[in-house]
Amino acid sequence: MAQRDDTSLPLTGMALALTIPVLAMANFMAVLDLTIVNVAVPHISGSLAISTSEGTWVITSYAIAEAITVPLTGWLAQRFGAVRVFVVAALGFGFFSFLCGLADSLAMLVAFRILQGLMGGPLMPMSQTLLLRVAPPHLRNLSLGLWTMTTILAPVAGPVVGGALADSWGWPWAFFINIPIAITCAVLTWRRLAHRDTPTVKNAVDYVGLILLMVWVGALQIMLDNGENDDWFASGFIVTMALIAVLGFLSFLIWEMTQENPIVDLRVFRHRGFAVSAAAMLLTYGSFMGSIVLIPLWLQTNLGYTATWAGSVMAFNGVLGLVMAPVAAMMISRVDPRLLMSSGLLIIASTTLYRIGFTQDMTFWQLAISQLGFGLGMPLFFVPMMSMAMSAVLPEETASAAGLINFLRTMSGAFATAIITTLWANRATLNRSDVVGNLNGADQLIDRLKSLGLSSDQALNYLSNMVQSQSVMLSTNQVFLIVGAILLVTAAGIWLMPKPTGPVQMPSGGH
Repeated sequence: MAQRDDTSLPLTGMALALTIPVLAMANFMAVLDLTIVNVAVPHISGSLAISTSEGTWVITSYAIAEAITVPLTGWLAQRFGAVRVFVVAALGFGFFSFLCGLADSLAMLVAFRILQGLMGGPLMPMSQTLLLRVAPPHLRNLSLGLWTMTTILAPVAGPVVGGALADSWGWPWAFFINIPIAITCAVLTWRRLAHRDTPTVKNAVDYVGLILLMVWVGALQIMLDNGENDDWFASGFIVTMALIAVLGFLSFLIWEMTQENPIVDLRVFRHRGFAVSAAAMLLTYGSFMGSIVLIPLWLQTNLGYTATWAGSVMAFNGVLGLVMAPVAAMMISRVDPRLLMSSGLLIIASTTLYRIGFTQDMTFWQLAISQLGFGLGMPLFFVPMMSMAMSAVLPEETASAAGLINFLRTMSGAFATAIITTLWANRATLNRSDVVGNLNGADQLIDRLKSLGLSSDQALNYLSNMVQSQSVMLSTNQVFLIVGAILLVTAAGIWLMPKPTGPVQMPSGGH
């Protein structure tokens, strides 16, 4: 009697229980590195003798490189096999993390971060695809909920881990910490799933699509990163980057929609459930990442927090998120996923709007309250959103859909970081002009300070710092008002999704 081929069958028992955490940990590691250096930027800037704005390139260079390779995952999985792509990416991620920690100049660090991002990109959708492949049908929603939990918790854990390591052992350890995790994920996945790799198809490489993707994404991120320093569209360089980004994007769309084997399969957007999920992901995750970058910057530059304490504030994002993710996964089959998503977004929007009342004398626990609310709402949105997005496509489109949804997530984080920090700085400058113009009693305050023993220059500096501090505070409130409004609109847009005709069932993730 012929032996049954079980390579495409789901795992069960202990094999499944051991495999899911490994796949989730790989995703956690890749997403963690989007934010782990956020609070370490001042340390990196001081160590490498660069400005803080230059230090943020360490964040965006990784994000943009990761974003470029994420949508290629579908093609890579078909060409080489999902398990092989995952294992090579994990090992490469660990290797380039090691080189990042050894970098002694901004150019070296950015170069190695780009290479690290190129390896990290496939880890997110590949871990998701493999998880859906090995999980039994009745456990796929729960498994995806656990995987999504790592997506929510990793950006929160990044500032905590990065801050603690930067303050105690030095910023290079924010990269060295990846090495044992990467090796463990690669070895265990290969041992468990090597004989269960997905079938391979030798499709032609869409080199034109790949080049166009790199061109428009790279040009757009360069424009966003350098716009503030170069006075935006008053600069010929910024105008050129903007034109390249727009023309490159339009050319990319036209080319990919007309190719038989595109490097990025945009045809999955024909499914309305996927298209609305993708749009909601773009806006919500951008808002999420923007706040994760902005709050630590504000706390460190304006309230005198250390990297460790700023990270501790952000850690409260994950307290309720850790509890709610599996609960949201179990609720998907019992409650309309659109109601869960909209409710989650309303909680996030309310929490964001609460932040417009932030003041200079906010206590640690007052800050923590807003983070707790964010952690409650994020799983209610993200878990059903991922389920709705992946269940809306055909089984053979799972890898491409996973790549695209993770691409949008990564891109939104990179773009939101640049846009929100720029908006924050510009509003602070405008606010300063307004505050100075409406300043009353400045001469009396200076005289009082001089009577307390300060020199004229010291008194002026004190007044200038006070004005700047209030200007930045106003700017922070204004940014959160804009973000909150965007989240409210997104919550309403969720209802454009088609109503599920029954319980949301995930595809297997096969090809």
